[in-house]
Amino acid sequence: MAASNKLRAIVEPIRCAIYTRKSTAEGLDSDFNTLDAQRESAEAFIVSQRQEGWIALPQKYDDGGFTGADMERPALKRLLDDVRSGLVTCVVVYKVDRLTRSLLDFSRIVEVFDKHGANFVSVTQQFNTTASLGRLTLNILLSFAQFEREMIAERTRDKMSAARRKGKWVGGSPVLGYDVHPDGGSLVVNPEEAARVRAILDLYLELGSLLPVVQELERRKWTMKRWTTRDNKLAGGKPFTRPRLYLLLTNIIYTGQVRHRGEIYPGEHAAIVDLETWEKVQTRLKANAPGREHTLRNKYGALLKGVVRCATCNVGMVHTYTKKDTRIYRYYVCVKAHQRGWTQCATRAVSAPELEQGVIEQIRGIGMNPVMLTAVMKQLEESGSGDVARGEVAQALREFDGLWRQLPPREQEQLIKALVETVSYDGRTGTVSVCFRSAGVKQLCLMQEV
Repeated sequence: MAASNKLRAIVEPIRCAIYTRKSTAEGLDSDFNTLDAQRESAEAFIVSQRQEGWIALPQKYDDGGFTGADMERPALKRLLDDVRSGLVTCVVVYKVDRLTRSLLDFSRIVEVFDKHGANFVSVTQQFNTTASLGRLTLNILLSFAQFEREMIAERTRDKMSAARRKGKWVGGSPVLGYDVHPDGGSLVVNPEEAARVRAILDLYLELGSLLPVVQELERRKWTMKRWTTRDNKLAGGKPFTRPRLYLLLTNIIYTGQVRHRGEIYPGEHAAIVDLETWEKVQTRLKANAPGREHTLRNKYGALLKGVVRCATCNVGMVHTYTKKDTRIYRYYVCVKAHQRGWTQCATRAVSAPELEQGVIEQIRGIGMNPVMLTAVMKQLEESGSGDVARGEVAQALREFDGLWRQLPPREQEQLIKALVETVSYDGRTGTVSVCFRSAGVKQLCLMQEV
């Protein structure tokens, strides 16, 4: 008898929240309405599971007069917040369509449940994720939801690509010199700002380098584009920096054209800079660009010092070098192999220039690779920075190369340290994995504004 009491004492109660919804507000003021009927059925089911430790929470999660076609419902939001905080460990509904009528929304809701260890039960449909059959049904539904998400994303990418090839404006932050048409979908020339853009290009041709132009713009108190968002908030207006100025000077949109996936197409908007002036600026920029031999290193330094880890041993890798005659050979060496001998690690060491080049090439390619871009966005979401728009991240990474080539070695090192949290190298397979800092990606997006 004592053993039985001990067993019951360690059973964790399953805290059940009952969610109810009705599309119309009609009849909600009656003594007994549809919401009450849903709750009564759910309470009866919870009582039948009392031996399993199920208890009904007293809080009511009722959405009367709300459609199930979206997730903009106050009670649903409260429910998800309580699931995240651990107050709710099981959600009970009368039917699945009371929770949502959208397969995509259903998958998003269930992802929240699964992440925080909450189960889901539909009383009248034998849908119960506390049982193996319910979990199988859930996985099938989520597979279809994932397929639908991917199809929608693919159609969206195709439509945006087609629009770009036709020279259309497909959204994003407006640039200095243009305003977005009130109806959206196109750019109109802002005469005052257009004059500033032309003056900035002339200044660069006159002064010959970026930094003096930045200093002159600061003296004139000229800033980047400032605009009002749809929420009627002021945005932009940041001071010019050397990277921001470089991006303005290389933005082909000012010639009345658009660039898409490396190709240039005629735009629907009017040009504000003549092609001859723009070409002169590009020629001067290329002439002033630092040599390729300085792209990846500072003097005897390590671009990835402090961020490289050995994937074989899950320890850090230290930077070292050797000299032979007048040549210097740089490496990243596994700490375990360095301290305990080469036989202790399969990765051992890797050429520092090759690894650094591999990381730079991976960053350059992310904006053009949907799979890699999705992985980066997932990292941002998991770090609590999902407010960065996918399009802004893709654009910033696509334009990374132009920014990179304009930075001196010391600033290149600082940019990598801000952008990359860890680089994991596996010598067994030769694979390199990059984990980004969310704040660094945000900062890169800001640096790419023009």
